[in-house]
Amino acid sequence: FPPVRACLFDMDGLLLDTEDIYTLCNNVILRECNRPDLPWNIKAQLQGRPGPEAAEIFHAWAQLPIPRAEYIRKNTELQRKHFPSAQPLPGAPELLQTLSESGVHLALATSSHTANFKLKTLHLGSLFHLFPEDRKVLGDDPRIPPGKGKPAPDIYMLALETINRGLRMDGKKEIKRDECLVFEDSVPGVEAGRRAGMRVVWCPHPRLLKEYKGREKEVLAGLANGGGDDQVKDVMEEAAVGGEGKGRGWPGTPDDGWAELVPCLEDFQFSRYGICK
Repeated sequence: FPPVRACLFDMDGLLLDTEDIYTLCNNVILRECNRPDLPWNIKAQLQGRPGPEAAEIFHAWAQLPIPRAEYIRKNTELQRKHFPSAQPLPGAPELLQTLSESGVHLALATSSHTANFKLKTLHLGSLFHLFPEDRKVLGDDPRIPPGKGKPAPDIYMLALETINRGLRMDGKKEIKRDECLVFEDSVPGVEAGRRAGMRVVWCPHPRLLKEYKGREKEVLAGLANGGGDDQVKDVMEEAAVGGEGKGRGWPGTPDDGWAELVPCLEDFQFSRYGICK
């Protein structure tokens, strides 16, 4: 593989502890409705996806006895209360700072929409200033077509384009997909990175890793999400586009070397990717 020139980051559950906050908020409402806490086999399906898609999965499982609008109101109030207390996960600040100082280009690719992004990050300016404003791609970015959130590769392709646009303006060589490293905690996110033709570091929540015990190689290949016929249709359409920087094809195969499991960002090995600290 060529040395990595760009690192593209998810946010929730990777850089910030917000996945636990999402769970906390949902469990408050579930308990009020005499429903069980959100189990990790369902939580795993929600992670990384755009809000509307995650909501459909959640409500199909939860079967809440309250109107959807009331759930949204309660959940929004809880999130407004708890998101401003979000904190970086171990190793995240140091990793971003080291990558930035080493000359690696950084971009953010999160499914969080703008309002929630601000709630989660306004108090963490020293962390998120490392991402240039024009390289922060959020879940409600109008450049992402409807229905093309993770596990589709579009958000990562767009994140790379935000970097390459600046390089073109400066007369510098553009970054190819195999020179990109995606950092993800979610299973749909890993698939998105693999379908974008990029290398991937999977850094999952310990409970998510337990949920996929014995299937780690499937996850790293981008094959564990179980997207079904709709996913196959998307991939076929993407592959038909063709051309460097345009076509986004199939996920990988187990043990193909394009992805690795890193239990904690503190364990990231820079030299493995040709990055000089």
